[in-house]
Amino acid sequence: MAAPGWLTTRPIAHRGLHDRKAGIPENTIAAAEAAIAGGYAIECDVQPSLDGEAMVFHDEGLGRLTEASEPIASRKASDLSTLAIAGTDQRIATLPDFLRAIAGRTPLIIEVKTRFDEDLSLARRVAEVVAGYDGPVALKSFDPRIVGALAEFARKDVPRGIVGESSQEDPSYARLTKAERFSLANLLHWQDSRPDFLSWRVDDLPGGVPYLCRQLGHMPVMTWTVRSDDQRRNAAAHADQMVFEGFRP
Repeated sequence: MAAPGWLTTRPIAHRGLHDRKAGIPENTIAAAEAAIAGGYAIECDVQPSLDGEAMVFHDEGLGRLTEASEPIASRKASDLSTLAIAGTDQRIATLPDFLRAIAGRTPLIIEVKTRFDEDLSLARRVAEVVAGYDGPVALKSFDPRIVGALAEFARKDVPRGIVGESSQEDPSYARLTKAERFSLANLLHWQDSRPDFLSWRVDDLPGGVPYLCRQLGHMPVMTWTVRSDDQRRNAAAHADQMVFEGFRP
């Protein structure tokens, strides 16, 4: 499908318009409300609970943002929903609750987190939840298997994007072979993933992959995560919209 115009119309608040010092933690309903009030789109992450619910949370482990320390996937959704985030009254939201709070008021881009282990259960659950949502929503992942599977699982009018970068040194890529990493860096999975948009690391701009996606593929390119003036200028020159953090555009 052709990516809709709303996908890149507004700057996208990374994990919502969060400000921990102000008591607004990332990936919370409070951060979503702040983004909406500021006129921004929202990017959020989802991780699976023990019982298969999609939880709005970035990390595999609970330790950075809560008083718990175990993996998020080791606890049921009902238990996770009671955990306070970063010493505030905010709790880990389920994706259904997060969508109900946003209620179509701004575009939402959901990143389906991956362990690159071929488990598609989280992607399937996200597609089920999004199927009943009336607002502007898009799905993305670093994992081309997930992006490809969402073509089957999700509604046909929901855009799918691949998140990428030029090198794969982060520990999250540890499961992958050298050939698989090369494929990610060069979008050699294109025939299987068939994304509608690209989300590319800002410090890897300009680059051949995003350039060809924009010029030949006529695909919108968003870029992450913009935190400085130099990155903002780079994003403006080489991408169609930015995922930003730490300032207000």
